[in-house]
Amino acid sequence: MQYLKNLFEALDLSSVQDLALRLLSVLLCLTIHEMSHGFAAYALGDPTAKSQHRLSLNPLRHIDWFGLAMLAFAGFGWAKPVQVNPHYFKKPKLGMAVTALAGPLSNMVLSLLLLLVTRLLIGAGIYSSGLLSFLVNTAVLSIGLGIFNLIPIPPLDGSKVLFAVLPDREYALLMRYERYGMLLLLALVMLGAGNRFLGQANYAVFNLMCRIVGL
Repeated sequence: MQYLKNLFEALDLSSVQDLALRLLSVLLCLTIHEMSHGFAAYALGDPTAKSQHRLSLNPLRHIDWFGLAMLAFAGFGWAKPVQVNPHYFKKPKLGMAVTALAGPLSNMVLSLLLLLVTRLLIGAGIYSSGLLSFLVNTAVLSIGLGIFNLIPIPPLDGSKVLFAVLPDREYALLMRYERYGMLLLLALVMLGAGNRFLGQANYAVFNLMCRIVGL
């Protein structure tokens, strides 16, 4: 739990404006993440997300209100999952893995773009400390969400990537117990398992991106 809470420490909730900026960061990261799942599935032949209007930048299409409140105030939450029908994929396991990976990958791309904009604004001399703080903090949050979702525990995206490389027998066995993954995940979050590793990974990726864009 502490790992995810640390992603929000830089955003002080001392004013309504700070709260609004924090929610805007969360909405942006979650919307890009879920929309990317939908686009990946659609590109692979599954029209489910499109029929449910999930190929949209409108955050209202992707919000789970309770999950949003939990993420904004407790540091652990979720969006409305994009429904995927693997029967539309020519290779179902591979299709599920690609669709799942699109979410965390989109978070990394978003972070890189935000840091690039930050670099360009600094270079042009047209910025405010508040704007730069919002861009950098949102980039950090997006990296954190991307890394967290790569954990190979259902229902996180990393589990679908892991399942794709397993033999069919093991794949079927794990899918049978997938519904218990959330309980395991919640237990690990509450115990703070992996916080140090995740924090170090987040720091390493952020520093790498800063070097790439010249910050």
